[in-house]
Amino acid sequence: MEELGEVSDDHGEWSTSARCLSPEEITKLKNDVNIVTEFKRNKFEKEAKKNWDLFYKRNTTKFFKDRHWTTREFQDLIDEPEQESHKKSKTVFEVGCGVGNFLFPLLNETNLFFYACDFSKRAVDFVKENAKYDESRCKAFVCDITEDDLTENIPPHSVDIVTLIFVLSAIHPDKMVSALKNLKTILKTDGCLLIRDYGLYDYAMLRFSPGHKLADNFYVRQDGTRAYYFSTAVLSLLMENAGFQVSHLDYVKRETINKKEGLCVPRIFVQGKFLIKNS
Repeated sequence: MEELGEVSDDHGEWSTSARCLSPEEITKLKNDVNIVTEFKRNKFEKEAKKNWDLFYKRNTTKFFKDRHWTTREFQDLIDEPEQESHKKSKTVFEVGCGVGNFLFPLLNETNLFFYACDFSKRAVDFVKENAKYDESRCKAFVCDITEDDLTENIPPHSVDIVTLIFVLSAIHPDKMVSALKNLKTILKTDGCLLIRDYGLYDYAMLRFSPGHKLADNFYVRQDGTRAYYFSTAVLSLLMENAGFQVSHLDYVKRETINKKEGLCVPRIFVQGKFLIKNS
């Protein structure tokens, strides 16, 4: 992650403002020092698209629940009814749309127009096959935001809101800044970028067994998909390097019940709103 420079991830104190680690958790992280070989790291990067396509082949549309919480967490997604406003309805670009768990609830709840893309062609096909897919309200396409020209599908500087919901973490850390810069090509100068993603010391991060570590805070799952776990400091610096400024950024703490194992587990996310810096 050379583009980030020297940034502390609170490793010295083994804590964030969201949670402190137990002695057992600290020991586990301290002992997990072995990094996956360069050959395997390159293999996971090369096969990233294939692994996400296989993920959707296995799980189809049944893995993720619809995200009905988005308008509660992000007020910018609340669109005024057309009859109550003379303004044109906002345009949103959802990056990493998956099978539409974010898209379809918002199509029903708002007047927003959506562009939506995903790395996986299979996921985009599921979106287009959904009976709720309405080409007058949305346009879905396959895209790699780290390298593809977004203006081939979206007019330059035409989008009010870009959303990255559990997406940036799946991108190789060395490509995160270039991906964020790419998003600026379609975002209005007064638009915003909304992010929710995995936070440092999230329970899922502490569950990885030895042999899954690709780099500091970057891990590979059994199915070959990857996840980075952000501190607010790292995410803030990423945004700064990409030409964004922080409007709001914080940790979000949730507790979920793992019924299978009888556990109440701490989930840690980072959530923020970012604006394009004034030149």
